[in-house]
Amino acid sequence: MLRMSRRSNRAHQMNAEINLTNLIDVAFVLLIIFMITAPILQGGIEVDLPKADAAPITSSEAVIVSVVDNGDIYIDKAKLGSLEEFETALRAVLGDRPEEREVVLKGDQRAVWGRMAEVMGVMGRLGVNLGVAVEPNSSR
Repeated sequence: MLRMSRRSNRAHQMNAEINLTNLIDVAFVLLIIFMITAPILQGGIEVDLPKADAAPITSSEAVIVSVVDNGDIYIDKAKLGSLEEFETALRAVLGDRPEEREVVLKGDQRAVWGRMAEVMGVMGRLGVNLGVAVEPNSSR
């Protein structure tokens, strides 16, 4: 009986190989998930940005202010009714030190320039660090 147990141990030796097929499948699924969720995490509302030569935005913690073609103002996805309401809401979002937070202005290319100037004037009074979002030219 002792001999049978030795043979069964030899027949069932451990296989120390890694199955790469499952690892590759998981990597591809994660890649697809990141490709789908990356545009969703951009922030703000969808606007038709003007085209210009510009570098991509590097700060993901920036406050997104959007001005759409009909003149409505949004902070991230919250619609604001007037410039006074916008100033109050932006002051609340930025806190005590607005110069330390970055604000990105996304203006629709069909938006009236006067409304954009009013929004930038409010941001200037608050002393924010302002960046303007544009769509990069495809000719590069």
